[in-house]
Amino acid sequence: MERHTGFVAPVLGLDLAVEIEQSARRARGAVLTMTTIAESGHPGGSFSSMEMFSLLYAFARIDPRRPRWAERDRIVVSHGHTSPGVYSVLAENGFFSLDDAMAHFRQAGSPFEGHVERTVPGVEWSTGNLGQGLSAGVGFAIAARMTGLGWHTYVAMSDGEQHKGQVAEARRLAARQGLSDLTVVVDLNGIQISGRTSDVMPVDVAADFAADGWGVIECDGHDVRALYESIAAAVADRSRPCVVVAHTVIGKGVSFMEGEAEFHGRGLKPEEYDRAMSELELVPDLERVRTLRQSAPVTSAIDVPDPAVPLQSGKPITYPADKNTDNRSAWGGALVGLARANPLAPIAVLDCDLAVSVKTDGFAAAWPESFIQCGVGEHNAATVGGALSVSGVLTFWSDFGVFGVDEVYNQQRLNDVNDAALKLVVTHCGLDVGEDGKTHQCLDYAGAFRNLFGWRVIVPADANQTDRAVRAAASMAGNVVLAMGRSKIPTITMSDGRPLFGSDYRFTYGEIAWAREGRDGTILTMGTVAGAAVSASDRLRDEGLNVGVAIVSCPLDLDDTQMRVVFSTPWILVAEDHHWRTGLWASAAEWATLHGCAGTRAVPLGVTAYSASGAAGELMATAGLDVAGIANAARTVAHA
Repeated sequence: MERHTGFVAPVLGLDLAVEIEQSARRARGAVLTMTTIAESGHPGGSFSSMEMFSLLYAFARIDPRRPRWAERDRIVVSHGHTSPGVYSVLAENGFFSLDDAMAHFRQAGSPFEGHVERTVPGVEWSTGNLGQGLSAGVGFAIAARMTGLGWHTYVAMSDGEQHKGQVAEARRLAARQGLSDLTVVVDLNGIQISGRTSDVMPVDVAADFAADGWGVIECDGHDVRALYESIAAAVADRSRPCVVVAHTVIGKGVSFMEGEAEFHGRGLKPEEYDRAMSELELVPDLERVRTLRQSAPVTSAIDVPDPAVPLQSGKPITYPADKNTDNRSAWGGALVGLARANPLAPIAVLDCDLAVSVKTDGFAAAWPESFIQCGVGEHNAATVGGALSVSGVLTFWSDFGVFGVDEVYNQQRLNDVNDAALKLVVTHCGLDVGEDGKTHQCLDYAGAFRNLFGWRVIVPADANQTDRAVRAAASMAGNVVLAMGRSKIPTITMSDGRPLFGSDYRFTYGEIAWAREGRDGTILTMGTVAGAAVSASDRLRDEGLNVGVAIVSCPLDLDDTQMRVVFSTPWILVAEDHHWRTGLWASAAEWATLHGCAGTRAVPLGVTAYSASGAAGELMATAGLDVAGIANAARTVAHA
C-alpha cells in the first residue's frame, strides 16, 4: 500500500503497520530528547497521540515537498501543546530535519515553538488555546467545498478541550453543513493538567458528538491497525462528519510515565531520560543534540501568504446628500454589488442569527449556498471565518460590535497570529446601539484591535464612504474590520453641498478627508459623529469661528502628511463615539508624541462611561457628541 492515499484502503497491511509502529517509537524518542534538552514541553500527550499523528501524516494526501500544495488534505492539531509529537512525526515524514526539530525546540529564533505554529512546514493552523481546532477544521472543510478543490480535513483533538463551549458550536455547525469530508480523531487519555479528566470536568465525548449528529467510532488508539481502520471507516462515511474516539494512555510506551498527569507538561530529568530511552530500545542522544542546539536552525519559518481572490469592485452606489442613510445598509448593498461583480469568486458570508439587523439578508437571499448560518455561536464563527479566509475564499463575518469584537477577542487575536484574511464587519457600535443599553455598547472597536499587530481598522463616516470602503477592503490582504453604528446618519457634504465621498471618490486606506477647512482649530473625528462635527463647524463659522473638520477613516494608521496639517492649527478637538482613552484621541496623541508635535493641544471628546438605554440621538446628546455638544466643546477649547 502506498502512503498519502487518503485512507482509501479499508485495512492496513501488517508490514506497513510494523513500519508505522517503528516510526512512532523513534518519534517518541525524539520527543523525549527535545523536551529534555529544552527542559520544558508536553511529552505525555505527545505519546498518547503518537499513533494518531503517525497515521494521519502518513496517509493524508499531503506532500512534504509542497507543504502549501493547494489540493492537499488539511490536518489541524487542536491540542497544540503536543507540538513535540507533531514535529517528530512531520520530520519522520520528510517535512524537515529531525535533528533540527530536536535541537531547536522551544529555542528563541527557531520555528519549532512550544505550540504548533502555521509557519512550520506541515502545520495548518496555530493552536494551543484549546478548543479552537475543530472550528478551524470546519472552516477548512467548508472552503474545500466552496473552492471545488475537494480536500479532506482531519482534526486531532484532546479530551480535556471537549469541555469548551466552542467545540460544541463547531460540532453543530459541521453537522448542519453536512461536512462529510471532515474527520476528527480525539485522544481520549483521561488525563489533563490537574489530574483525571473525569474529576476535573466529566464529559462523555462519544455521546456529545453523537447527539449533534456525528458518526462515532471508538477504538484502541495505540493499536495501529485498529486505529487506521477506524479512520478509514470514518473517511468512507459520506453521509455525515465522523469522529474517532481513540482510547489511549498518557505517556504510553514508558512505564513510569504511563497514566501520570505529572508528565502532561514537563520534560524528563537526565536520569529519567536514560531509563525511558532504554525502555524504548533507543540510544540516548542528548549530548549530540545539545551540541547542535548551539548552531542556528536549518529550517526556516515558511511564508503563509493569503491566497489571492481576484476581484472586481463593482459599480459603487452614491447616496444622495438630502437623505440620511445607515452605514449598515450601505454595507449590505456593497456586499451584494461585490458578489454580482464576481460571480465566479468563492465568497462566504458568516452570520450569527443577525442577518436582518446587520443587513446581510440580501446576500443570503441571492446566494444561500454561500451564506453560513452559525447560530448564536460567535466564538466558532470567528475561527471558522479565519480558516476560510486562508483557503482561497473571500470571507466576511458580520455581527454586532459587542459580539464580533468584545466577545471573541481571543479568537480575533488568534486570527492575527495565523495571518488570516477575515473581513469583519461590525454594526451597532458605540452609543449608537441606542436602546439596547450597556451590555451592547461596544465602545472599544478601535481600541481592542490596537492591541493586535496585523488588523486594519476602518470606521467609515457615512453611507458613501462605507460603500467604497467595503469594496476596497475586499481586496486588502490580511484581517480587516469595518466598524459602524446603527442609526441613519447624514451624508457628509462639502461646502458646496456635494457628497464628499461621492461618485468620483475612491477609498484609500489610511486617508484623512477634509470636510471643512479652518485656521482657528480642527475637529478631528471619525465614524458616526462625523456628520454632527461638520454641522457644528458650520454653526461655528456663522459665529465667526473658522474650524476645520478632518475625517479619519483608519484610526490606527494615520496619514502623516494630513496629520501635520491637523497639528498646524492652534488646537484640536477629537470627537468620537468610542471610549475616549483608546480610540482616535489615543491615536492622535501617539502620533503627536512620535512626530514631535506634542505642543499642540488635542482635547478628547469621547465616551467616558457606559450609558443607559435610550434613543441614539439622546445618548449622543448626553455624551456631548451631538451638534450642540461638539460646538460647545469647540468654543470651550478655542477660548481656553
